[in-house]
Amino acid sequence: MRRLSRRNTLNLVKELDAFPKVPESYVETSAFGGTVSLVVFILMALLTISEFFVYQDSWMKYEYEVDTDFTSKLKIRIDITVAMKCERVGADVLDIAGTVVASKELKYDPVSFEPSPQKKIWYQILHQIQNRVNEERSLQDVLFKSALKGQFSDPVPQNDSASESKSACRIHGKIYVNKVAGNFHITLGKPIDTVRGHAHFVPLIKNEAAFNFSHRIDHLSFGNDVPGHINPLDGTEKITLEQNMMFQYFITVVPTKLHTSNVSVNMHQFSVTERERVVSKEKGSHGVNGIFIKYKLSPLMVRVREEHMPIFMFLVRLCGIIGGIFSTSGLLHKLIGYLVDIICCRIRLGADQAKEVLAD
Repeated sequence: MRRLSRRNTLNLVKELDAFPKVPESYVETSAFGGTVSLVVFILMALLTISEFFVYQDSWMKYEYEVDTDFTSKLKIRIDITVAMKCERVGADVLDIAGTVVASKELKYDPVSFEPSPQKKIWYQILHQIQNRVNEERSLQDVLFKSALKGQFSDPVPQNDSASESKSACRIHGKIYVNKVAGNFHITLGKPIDTVRGHAHFVPLIKNEAAFNFSHRIDHLSFGNDVPGHINPLDGTEKITLEQNMMFQYFITVVPTKLHTSNVSVNMHQFSVTERERVVSKEKGSHGVNGIFIKYKLSPLMVRVREEHMPIFMFLVRLCGIIGGIFSTSGLLHKLIGYLVDIICCRIRLGADQAKEVLAD
């Protein structure tokens, strides 16, 4: 009984075989067919390997949503060198609500304004990367995926030798501000709080030629400092010979949530527009000389995710490649064979007609 049931099961399975079977006596092999088969197998192998590399790769997906976080503080990390002595300049933040963030968290270090040769090389490389990022947005995706394996780090301090004249001031540190529009500024005098509002106390300086707001921004970032992210103003250098110069940077800060296979962090990207002019009452150009970084926060938040191809999609694409190549190559093989048969038949027909004419 068991043998009969097994035979019935095998017969049932054989009847379910819907794939066409061609007897071996009907199959005709040829050198052309073998060449086509070899080309098809090589093409299938190449496309399968390339599809496997695509499956291993990932891409960054950008989504936009409204930022609903208004209560948390925004961290600003600053590292700016001004071509003036530290006792002559002061820095602080004044936001749109009138809140003044004092510069107690900022440090003032006397340094030389001229950067070291290593710093100059680094600035050149940084500017090249920034230009490429502006031209090709996809380069930032590569930086996100490759450089985020590192750890967070503070800006590297400058190393000045004792022999160099320390006629400049390096203002660096981090401050926490409200998530509203504000103005970070570096101008003459130390900031003081008065009854009438915010002011800077300017000491009596006899040499007015010392008012030189040439500066270099070594680092300026908002929120968490993420390795691999290129800040637009890093490495910016402004040199002027004018005494009363106003440098303005208008910044739009965009909150960003970054999620990759290596790290998940809340960061802030920003875009910047620069403007500089000479403050001269005689020419009708009013204002205060100094460096003003005016920032505002975008109401939209960007969510950046690193995505991979699902395994089922990879298998579907792989089956499509194999089946498509088989079907297409079979059709082409039949079409070419059909055309070759027609051409050969016509040649033979012409040869037979020529022999009949010669025989007559």
